Amino acid sequence: MDQIQKERISIQVTLSGYSFKIESGNDVKTSGWLGAERVFTCPELQKRYDEVRISLLTPKFTLVPSQFFTPSSARSMLSDVMNIRESDAVEYVEVPQFGASLIFSNSIDESLSKVIEQTVRTTSGETARILPEMYYILEELPKCPEYNKILATWKDSHLHLAIAQGKSLLLANSFHAPDFTTAEYFIFNAMKSLQLNPEVSTICWRMPLKAEDEMSLYRYFKAVEQI
Repeated sequence: MDQIQKERISIQVTLSGYSFKIESGNDVKTSGWLGAERVFTCPELQKRYDEVRISLLTPKFTLVPSQFFTPSSARSMLSDVMNIRESDAVEYVEVPQFGASLIFSNSIDESLSKVIEQTVRTTSGETARILPEMYYILEELPKCPEYNKILATWKDSHLHLAIAQGKSLLLANSFHAPDFTTAEYFIFNAMKSLQLNPEVSTICWRMPLKAEDEMSLYRYFKAVEQI
C-alpha cells in the first residue's frame, strides 16, 4: 500500500505581505512574495494541512543560553538588547539543538500574521503558533550543506542571519538593512569577524531571491541556495 504523503505549509509573514512553501513528499511549491490583499483569495490558504508553520519576520528577539534563562526574566532580558514597549507581548521558545532559549516579541504593529493564523489550520482544526523567523532559521541551519553554515532571510529592511560551524552556533542576529546592498554588507562583515571566507562558502536563504540579488552574491560566494 502506498504511504499517504503528509502536506506541510510554511508561511513567512512580513509587514508588507507573505510567502508560502507547500511540501508533500518530494513535491515542493513556492509562492514568491504576495501582498496582504491576497490572503483571502489565495486558494492555498483556504485549505487545511497536516502541519502548519507560521513565521513572522520580527527583529525583536534574543538568544540566551538555557542555563541562564528563566521565564520570569524573559522581558528584562529582551529589553536589555531591544527597545521593547510596555504594551509589547514577550514570549519564548526553546531551541534545544543549540542549548538555548529564544526570547521574542511579535508586537511589530501588524495584523496579517493573526489573520493567517486563524485562516490556515491543520486537518484537526488547530492553529499554529506564530514564531519568529529566527526560530526556523535555527531549525533549518543544519540543512546547509557544508561545514560553514550560513542561512539568511531579508525582507522589509531587516536581515535575519545565522552562522554556524558544524554544530557550533556562531551568530544569530538581525540587522537593519534597507536595501540588499546593505544586507550584503552585514553578511560580509559578520563573516569577516568570524574569519570565514565567502569564496569557499555556500550561502543559503529561506526566501526567494531576485535574480539580480542572487547574481550579486555569486560574485563573492561559491554557491547560493534556497532551502
